[in-house]
Amino acid sequence: MAYTYTNSKGTTYVLHNRQTTLKNGRTQTIYFFAKEAKDGALDAVPAGYQVVESRNGLPVLKKAE
Repeated sequence: MAYTYTNSKGTTYVLHNRQTTLKNGRTQTIYFFAKEAKDGALDAVPAGYQVVESRNGLPVLKKAE
């Protein structure tokens, strides 16, 4: 079951991740939210991160303090 987050406006988002290759050849994992479940949907928030809502209602991952 994919991790979902419902914002203050009532819209539900699904957490995803993707491996990308940077220009220097290093690979990096990016996390993003989408309205529909696609390839790369995650079951839980990664360790060390928390979900916060931006001013305009979009969910983002933030490193936990």
